[in-house]
Amino acid sequence: MAYRPGAEGVTLRLLRRLLVEDQSGATAIEYGFLVMLISVAIIASLHTFTNEFINTLNISSNGINQAQ
Repeated sequence: MAYRPGAEGVTLRLLRRLLVEDQSGATAIEYGFLVMLISVAIIASLHTFTNEFINTLNISSNGINQAQ
C-alpha cells in the first residue's frame, strides 16, 4: 500500500469524532454504571443481612437446645 500524505489526518479526525464528539451513548453508559453500583450494594447488604440472620437463628437454636 502506498503512502498517502494526509491519511493520518483523516484517521485522527474520524477517531476524534467517534470518541470525543459523539456523546449519544454517554447517558446509557452512566445509567448502566448506576445500575451496576446499586446491584453491588444490594448484593453486599443481602450477604451481610444473611450472615446476621443465620447467627441469630443459631443463637436461638442453641438457647432452645440448652433449655431442654
